[in-house]
Amino acid sequence: MNSPTSALELRAPARWQRFIAPLITPEIFDFWAARVHPTLSWQRPLARVVERTQASVDAVTLRLKPNRHWAGFRAGQHVNLAVEVGGTRLTRSYSLSDAPRADGSIAITVKAIEGGRVSQQLFRAAKVGDVFDIGPAFGEMTIAASPQSPIALLAAGSGITPLMAMIRALAADGMPAPVTLMYWARTREEFCFADELRELAKKFPAFRVVFFLTRAEAASADERQGRIGNEAIALLADVEKHQVFACGPGGFTEAARTLVAATAQSFMAEAFTPPPQIVDETGEVEITLTRSQRTLTVPRGQSILSALEAQGVRPAHGCRMGICNTCACAKPSGTTKNLHSGNVNAEPALALRICINGATSNLTLDL
Repeated sequence: MNSPTSALELRAPARWQRFIAPLITPEIFDFWAARVHPTLSWQRPLARVVERTQASVDAVTLRLKPNRHWAGFRAGQHVNLAVEVGGTRLTRSYSLSDAPRADGSIAITVKAIEGGRVSQQLFRAAKVGDVFDIGPAFGEMTIAASPQSPIALLAAGSGITPLMAMIRALAADGMPAPVTLMYWARTREEFCFADELRELAKKFPAFRVVFFLTRAEAASADERQGRIGNEAIALLADVEKHQVFACGPGGFTEAARTLVAATAQSFMAEAFTPPPQIVDETGEVEITLTRSQRTLTVPRGQSILSALEAQGVRPAHGCRMGICNTCACAKPSGTTKNLHSGNVNAEPALALRICINGATSNLTLDL
């Protein structure tokens, strides 16, 4: 049974807004509503930490309960989370690591990144009861319901998180297709979900998991040693019949693309860091910010977002990987280069993702 507070959370925005809208602003409503229930709001999607568990030696899983304004997700997608660190509100993108659940709760698994202000805050200090602003789910790397073709999941490091959500969704569906997970980490202690993955492999004959260690010796039948390469991919019989999904650092996903994209039935990848780049641009360009009426001189060869931040400008941003589009802005004029693909674009753009594009000429941006 719902408590009076949780029932109020569900009813208030739906039944009261049309009556009290002339009397109060959403900001004032949210201020006082938070004193009744931490996730009661006029229209802001909020999520409260309801459980915290250690996922590995350097990762923590936070289970969150979003309020009614959050629209849900599909396994494999991401969310932006706004976290206050040292009095500054910062937004970062995290993969959802669990499948959709009947109770509406969601989970993110956060790896503590050296120098990462938000990841360190969540890993070390996030606790039950904390409330965060949460953005809508985004991302195209998802699996169709009840797939029939064999599936290969290639994960490195924190790249396991969206793939784990897929595995849990497939398990809830009875594992309708053969699934092979290949999972790379430096040491055994850095594997997340290892016990659960082994239990799923015992429960479902169609599910196989292989752990790859890059800095330790293999010690069990489901472990191997070494980085991604032809020897690892050879463990997949009939690659051409597989849907392949890869997630991890940029270098890892590019290696996976080289190894299997041309032969697999389909291939999708998401990189948590940009692929290695050899940038030969030199010199500087001017960026004119029309809204703030500033003109800045920045170096070529780095992302526009990083260049602006170095000048003290703080544009809205999220994932910093070109996925969430939070940083996208209009570019009325100028030439840019996509730092992932190397493509150069001189056409006016309505949604330039400044986290993955660098300036190659003077630019005008709607910032």
